[in-house]
Amino acid sequence: MINLILCGGGGTRLWPLSRRHFPKQFTKILSGKSLFQKTVQRNLPLSSELFIVTSQEQYFIAKDQLHELSTDQSRTTFLLEPIGRNTAPAIALACFNLPGEAIVFTTPSDHEIENTEQYIQAVNRAKELASQGHLVTFGISPTYPETGYGYIIADGENVDGFKEKPDRATAQQYIQSGASYWNSGMFCFTAQSYLQELKQHSPDIYDAALRAHHNIRKDTEHCLRIQKEFMLDIPSNSIDYAVMEKSTHVRLVPCSFKWSDMGSFDALDTTQPKDDYGNTISSKFVHINSKNNLVLSSQRLIAGVDIQDLVIVDTPDALLVTKKQSTQKVRDLVDLISSQADPRHLELLEYHTTVKRPWGEYFVIAEFSTCKVKRITVKPGKRLSLQKHQYRSEHWIIISGTGEVTIDDRNQIYGEDSHIFIRQGAVHRVANTGASHLIFIEIQTGSYLGEDDIVRLEDDFGRAPKSGTN
Repeated sequence: MINLILCGGGGTRLWPLSRRHFPKQFTKILSGKSLFQKTVQRNLPLSSELFIVTSQEQYFIAKDQLHELSTDQSRTTFLLEPIGRNTAPAIALACFNLPGEAIVFTTPSDHEIENTEQYIQAVNRAKELASQGHLVTFGISPTYPETGYGYIIADGENVDGFKEKPDRATAQQYIQSGASYWNSGMFCFTAQSYLQELKQHSPDIYDAALRAHHNIRKDTEHCLRIQKEFMLDIPSNSIDYAVMEKSTHVRLVPCSFKWSDMGSFDALDTTQPKDDYGNTISSKFVHINSKNNLVLSSQRLIAGVDIQDLVIVDTPDALLVTKKQSTQKVRDLVDLISSQADPRHLELLEYHTTVKRPWGEYFVIAEFSTCKVKRITVKPGKRLSLQKHQYRSEHWIIISGTGEVTIDDRNQIYGEDSHIFIRQGAVHRVANTGASHLIFIEIQTGSYLGEDDIVRLEDDFGRAPKSGTN
């Protein structure tokens, strides 16, 4: 069996904890491991290999997190999408690259699941049904009338219908019926069965995805890259709408293990340890007469007096305060911020203050209208892209390690306490030539300091000529 992990997302529902370039599956919310890492650890023992569909931006984050788990990456294939087109095309593009008879266990990368034995039993039953040609979905026994989930109506393993996210009264009726399940977003089928059903019920998606597959680019044996012009031609749709709600070959495996899709802070709240008053247990939260609050802070102490039923999420660059039961509106809040013109606010949706890159990472120390200060760390043997900036100059001060700096046609080795000036428009890069991390402070000055001010001329990681930073 192959575990197909869908690893995209826009980082909107758990903002500011997650961002577009670092969505929730990579955030280490629970137990010191990310949801993506926990997905891999949960499913790899059940699978012969992993097939991960992700974006080009998130590819290097996923590889780094696999490396942290010491995962055998020869058992892992990546499919990189230049833009998202929802789950139906993503699964099709993966299945085109797999043997038709392969059993494909499709899972999101951002769910929290407990009760391992029950989970394994459910997966094994799904494999049996998939081998018989069925498209299998996993239904979670509901524990409360959640309005943020889709529901599946079923009689045993036979599916009678799919229901969209209901209002609270309707969700309560579903639960009382005893024949409804939360739609988990997990599926199991053979690659051939899925593609046949997609071709029958959504031929436009099938045909466009097949054309994209025929024009796929292989960076390596284990890294496949879809070309943007062909991805744009694929209609966007979910597997539920495109296939599962139309097929007559769908079966459901009822599941009673503990599950959360982490789709809101209300869902995240159910996974957090609580004190006697229902508040998050955290060394960064102290309170007087406060009850039933979810408080998450990365750095600062949060102090509460007479507060109740609040969600407070504090990150180094953004603070979210909302009422519980209103956290589904966080996505609307992100849309509101997106509609504003302030580029500094827009960057809060894209990146954290610490940003992972394939060569290392950078941390934004301070930012003003005409000046930004970063702490940049380059891994041994890695180098930034060869680039230039249209609107800013840069000062680099090396505080640890050694590196070779290229400025136009000049190359020079610099060590600790060196200062390098890069004028606006100069072609430049830095390479870590030492055995330890190269760390330097970058001071940017100019009329525009957005992360998209880059003309990338050459890159070791196959990134586009102009997209993002370094």
